Amino acid sequence: MKKTSYLGELEHMILLAVLRLGDEAYGRSIQEELEGQVGRTVSRSVAYITLERMAEKGYLTAAMGNPTPRRGGKAKRYYTLTPTGIEVLRETGRAFRQLWTGHEGFLEEA
Repeated sequence: MKKTSYLGELEHMILLAVLRLGDEAYGRSIQEELEGQVGRTVSRSVAYITLERMAEKGYLTAAMGNPTPRRGGKAKRYYTLTPTGIEVLRETGRAFRQLWTGHEGFLEEA
């Protein structure tokens, strides 16, 4: 039997933000996506710690972009979902949908 991995809430949100942002997924844009879409404020340090942890788990890859004058010559680190990251998102999504099934009416807003 295959061991299933599930994501924590913040990991799940960050991976979904990376998916939404595509080629523009870097630390600050991910923070802004979470704030704008779900009102979740994440500090820079928490965002980067979580991104690095997920890269270590094989859910993301990171690549440096080109340095820009606007950033004082510093480059952005861009993140991309790996096939493993996509699969763990699918597994977690399936688990939530399964648990949600049958409770839609109860959980809807009035």
